[in-house]
Amino acid sequence: MFEQSFKNIDDILHKDAGCGSELDYVEQTSWVLFLKYLDDLEKDKENAALLSGEAYTRLIEPPYQWTNWAAPKLEDGKIDHNTQTGDDLLDFVNNELFPYLKKFKVNATSADTIEYKIGEIFGELKNRIQSGYNLREVVGLIDQLRFRTHADQLEMSHLYEGKIKNMGNAGRNGGEYYTPRPLIKTIIKVVNPKIGETVYDGAVGSAGFLVEAFNYLRNTKKLSTQDIETLQKKTFYGKEKKSLAYIIGIMNMILHGVEAPNIIHTNTLAENSADIQEKDRYNVVLANPPFGGKERAEVQENFPIKTGETASLFLQHFIKILKAGGKAGIVIKNTFLSNTDNASVAIRKELLENCNLHTVLDLPGGTFTGAGVKTVVLFFDKGEPTKKVWFYQLNLDRNLGKQNPLNEKDLADFVTLQKTKAEGENSWSIRLSDIDQTTFDLSAKNPNTPEEAPLRQPNEILEAMATLDAESADVMNDLKLLIGNE
Repeated sequence: MFEQSFKNIDDILHKDAGCGSELDYVEQTSWVLFLKYLDDLEKDKENAALLSGEAYTRLIEPPYQWTNWAAPKLEDGKIDHNTQTGDDLLDFVNNELFPYLKKFKVNATSADTIEYKIGEIFGELKNRIQSGYNLREVVGLIDQLRFRTHADQLEMSHLYEGKIKNMGNAGRNGGEYYTPRPLIKTIIKVVNPKIGETVYDGAVGSAGFLVEAFNYLRNTKKLSTQDIETLQKKTFYGKEKKSLAYIIGIMNMILHGVEAPNIIHTNTLAENSADIQEKDRYNVVLANPPFGGKERAEVQENFPIKTGETASLFLQHFIKILKAGGKAGIVIKNTFLSNTDNASVAIRKELLENCNLHTVLDLPGGTFTGAGVKTVVLFFDKGEPTKKVWFYQLNLDRNLGKQNPLNEKDLADFVTLQKTKAEGENSWSIRLSDIDQTTFDLSAKNPNTPEEAPLRQPNEILEAMATLDAESADVMNDLKLLIGNE
């Protein structure tokens, strides 16, 4: 039922003049889904209060509650089709509902409350659905969805992940919102966070790293009430610059079971790294910062090593914001390992001197759909210098792409070998003492791969051809002499 409802919603949005791509479909579905989720959450809390003989005051005032504007019911429980629609519905949503919900941010007691998230979400986006009749249809379909049971939430979260993945394949920079989930799960297995540790992603996107870390931690052992409280409120933290990614990240975490995600809408790189104090640091950093972005001079001033490369600034931020003894798994372009510019060399030097870069996973092209770049994953612990780096080159017997994506089985050998840092056909180690101490070049060159003969210059080829011709002429002359003597 859920899957068909999502398809029907996409069909309606496809017809609407205000929605032009998969990114718009996800954004518009998200805010309506959020309000339906919020209504179900309030009903659950209301029922729980009733059972314990306590009073419960809803966050949302009656005129703005889902059951009063989105799905008003008759006494027999059926939808009241005489409710507002068309231009009346659009006017209410755009000019009354959104401004009302936007005020929640101002009145919230702190940023880690559901009230604050409500205000943030509806202050950052707008309703793009231009037809009130289309909006009425979308609302009607979402009203049929249920979030009440664990099975419902599991199916909904799975479908929502599918929508995010489609958005990542849709162009218009959609790929920046989606890191392949098999890769994320593998990174988390290697980093191995523990309950009680804080987990941070400063380029949170659709919150894939935080969602998968939550799934990983809640399945590691039988959770106590305190463990559940810790995972809900004191474990996962993120920052996101873009409005669309911000709402999708929050919605994704909510659908996966985190009620009030600690995601802040801010530009991480606008914060001065010199201002980061011990209280600001985290035990674990998991992230895939944007590929190929360029930052202005004033942003670069926030970092000791100046560079316009977004990912290089993020890497400095991640090193700084890790606690001593903290662990990280960071996706970055493979050119970071060998770039010869001063900034890249300086950042590699800092990474190797202040952290133990124990593992580098070299990924094949096509891992990120549409990104057109090759990437590596850096695994490091902060607080001790690197002595030896273990490399693993993921070689597959097929080309990766939209129809043939990366899967967890592809990475199983890496996970197994990484535990012991075993060397083999696709893995090798390099001691820091063997690395050039002026460039700190970490190029992932597999020594077990047979070297291809270097390409020759045209003049070398011509000289070789002339030599072969001369040798052939000598052989022919010898043959003629031999025949003549007979």
